[in-house]
Order: sequence, then C-alpha cells, then structure tokens
Amino acid sequence: MGVVIGEAPVGSGAPTPARVVIVDDDPLVRAGLSMILGGSPDLLVVAEAEDGEHAQEVVARTRPDVVLMDIRMPRRDGISATSGLLRLPKPPRVIVLTTFETDDQVLAALRAGASGFLLKDTPPPKIVEAIHRVLAGEPMLSPSVTATLIAAATDGVPTLRRDVALAHLAHLTEREREVAVAIGRGWANAEIAAELFMSVATVKAHVTRLFAKLAVENRVQIAMCVHDAGLV
Repeated sequence: MGVVIGEAPVGSGAPTPARVVIVDDDPLVRAGLSMILGGSPDLLVVAEAEDGEHAQEVVARTRPDVVLMDIRMPRRDGISATSGLLRLPKPPRVIVLTTFETDDQVLAALRAGASGFLLKDTPPPKIVEAIHRVLAGEPMLSPSVTATLIAAATDGVPTLRRDVALAHLAHLTEREREVAVAIGRGWANAEIAAELFMSVATVKAHVTRLFAKLAVENRVQIAMCVHDAGLV
C-alpha cells in the first residue's frame, strides 16, 4: 500500500515546499530518491507508492505537485498510471524515471502526458533540477531522450499523424508557430526569448495560447506535435 511520509511544516513562515510522490516497486530506489530530495529545502516527499495502482489512491489523497514515476511495475505500469493521474481534476506533473530506455517507452510516456523522462542514473542535482523545471512549466528530458524524439520524427511518421499535426499547427499565427518549433527543439523560455527577440513574459503568453489552440496539457506535447509535423 502507499506510504505517507510527512507534511509540510505549519506556521514556519518559509515558502511552502513543492510536494512530491515517488512511485517505484523497488523500496531501495524509493529510499534513495527520498534521501536525494530530502536535501532540497523547497521539496517535500509526502508519500511513496510501490506500483501504478497504488499511485492513483496515494496521489488522490496527498495531491502532490510532482510525481516521479517508474515504468516497469506490477499490477499497473507507469505509462498507464501517468494517463490515469493526468485525468484527475488537478493533475500533478509527472516525470518518468526508469532504468530502461527504448524508443517505444519514451514516446509512449510522453504521449501519455509526462512532463519529463529521465534515466535512473541521472545525477541527483539533475533530478532536483528536473522537478523545478517541470514546476515552471518546462519539460526536462535527458539528452538521449531528446535524440530519440528527433529520430522518431525523422524515421517516418505515419502520414495520418503528420497530417493531423500539420492541421493543428495551421491554426497558429506565425509567431506562435516559431515558439512551438523552439519548444520542439527543447529550448527553455529564456532561450526562446533571446532567439526570437521577445520578452520572457511574451513567450509565456504564447505558450499559454499554444496549450489552448493545440489542446495539450504541457510543453512536451507541443514538442511531440511539432516533431510529428516534421518541423524540427
């Protein structure tokens, strides 16, 4: 069953830390991740779950901001669990963290709505950075995962999927399209602002409109649409 770890201190006057749930069938991995995140004062591990089925009830009860999600687990895998979590009224951001990396896994996790995909051998500071980035609305992908996305886009996207993606992008203004392509290249808001000669606030406004026009939940899905369309 899911394990509740703790609650944020009350009345301390400090900023409320971001709430994190760890989902992994290996207790040693859960303990290691809890230790890593415990060293960051602005992150709080509020619960653990040992499979995707338990993750649903734990997340519904603790309402975290971010979930670190393993893929290969008994009863319910991480990809199915991610899809379920993102159907909640106020869904958390999900970062898939796995030992194994295959093209199918990467694409399935990102299409399920994951905001990031990292390997478990990612250095601890990068895991903490990933949580902060997805909380800021920016995806976090390991370099090898970005390469997988690019390879998938250039390895023959089915015609129907390409046509659907191009149809979605056809509704964008020229500027929105430029921002979408930049997101597809993995650029952060500050990088997009510098490259396109606009303020970060303007970039954020364009990103918000992209969410609405493309009917997506996060930047990774914008990137997937751009890659499907063959624009990157």
